[in-house]
Amino acid sequence: MTPAPPRTDRGRLLLVLALATLVTVFTATVPLLRDWFDLRVYYGSIDSWVHHGGRIYDYRVPGTTYGFTYPPFAAVVMLPMALLDLHTAIATALLLNLAALALVLRLLAGPDWRRHGWYGWALTACVLALFEPLRDTFSFGQVNLLLLALVLTDAALLATGRTRWAGIGIGLAAAIKLTPALFIGLLLVARRWRAAAVATVVALGATALAASADPDASRFYWSEALWDTNRVGRLGYVSNQSVQGILARLGEPDRAVWAAAVVLVLGVWALRARRAVAAGDWTAAFALTGLAACLVSPITWVHHLVWLLPSFAVLIRTGHPRIAGALYAVLCTSVVWLWFDDASGVDGFLGSNTYAWITLGLLLWLPVDQPPDRRTGSRSTSTTTAAPSPAAPAISPAAVQPESASSGTAAATAGGVGAAGRAAALDASSEPTGSTRLPALNPQSSSERASSYTAEPPPS
Repeated sequence: MTPAPPRTDRGRLLLVLALATLVTVFTATVPLLRDWFDLRVYYGSIDSWVHHGGRIYDYRVPGTTYGFTYPPFAAVVMLPMALLDLHTAIATALLLNLAALALVLRLLAGPDWRRHGWYGWALTACVLALFEPLRDTFSFGQVNLLLLALVLTDAALLATGRTRWAGIGIGLAAAIKLTPALFIGLLLVARRWRAAAVATVVALGATALAASADPDASRFYWSEALWDTNRVGRLGYVSNQSVQGILARLGEPDRAVWAAAVVLVLGVWALRARRAVAAGDWTAAFALTGLAACLVSPITWVHHLVWLLPSFAVLIRTGHPRIAGALYAVLCTSVVWLWFDDASGVDGFLGSNTYAWITLGLLLWLPVDQPPDRRTGSRSTSTTTAAPSPAAPAISPAAVQPESASSGTAAATAGGVGAAGRAAALDASSEPTGSTRLPALNPQSSSERASSYTAEPPPS
């Protein structure tokens, strides 16, 4: 029998403190912290470029083979790091990631976010701290949360009919890292021509700005570095949870097989995303696009899977909190690392690709036929509120609020980006419808094999 949640502020505070203690113990003992390795790559590359006359893509973290792998515009955006020492840069990255996470949760929670209260958001923080992609994003000093916040801002603009500025966030994200460029494809699938044009112009403009800042770096990136996956890491490494990673662990090197799989994934994505847009559910459309981007990218490290967060919001909003909780719990376990040394056999095929199977399953099954409530900020009664699950993702803290359990709105508020835009979508007559492995003896540092990218240094 499930115990009743506490109903007094004192009881709730004690529960939050207990959960926070458990989370702290877990994160301090189970995951292997990453020592801000990716941030050290960014910082070292910028420092070498600005202060020592080096080239962006020549820098390597001392003792490793890892250097800068993003488009040149990402280096331009990171230029302020040249004014900071490393420790200040780390603190700044932490604050930026926290701010980006807060914005992501605000956008996914919808217009009723205030009613969740301190208790709901405290539980949210505890549950999110267990999510492996988030743990690694913070521990590596990665940028994916910032990109997700940019993209979801565009989703909110489209959902609420404020389309004048829609596309800017997607364009900037695509110029910083190539994976978000698929969201421009979503705008084309949805026939949002203006937003697609804005995103494309912004991405191209940002790329041109970077080319003017360092022509040699841009020439090298677009002609050589982009096509050399060895610069990023070994395709078969267990942290790579993309279709290419699955094939590489199977020993299938044929690019034609990968290309056929990518085309199939993109076809499924286009059909399902178009249905989500037709239903006026931009949250689901953006969630599906994040899933597809993770699958088709040649390399999707575990920390890249923060792009799955909108999918959990959709599951909760559409009345599937238990499924969301079960899948979310698996993504907190670091289970794929059990096959770090050997991914052979049936167990290796199934287990080492666990996160990729979850991503693929969500792409195929994520509900897209349940349109959000037409009334902005109104409470939907079309979904049912399930009992709170300790493993459920806390995208919608209302799911664990005792007061809101009788209102039947916990599931509705989780997809708030789409909830506001049903009428706006229908009124437009021209519109169609990275990674943590199991505890090791030696913690990672910048002087050892510190990246999650590969178990073996890539060939020079």
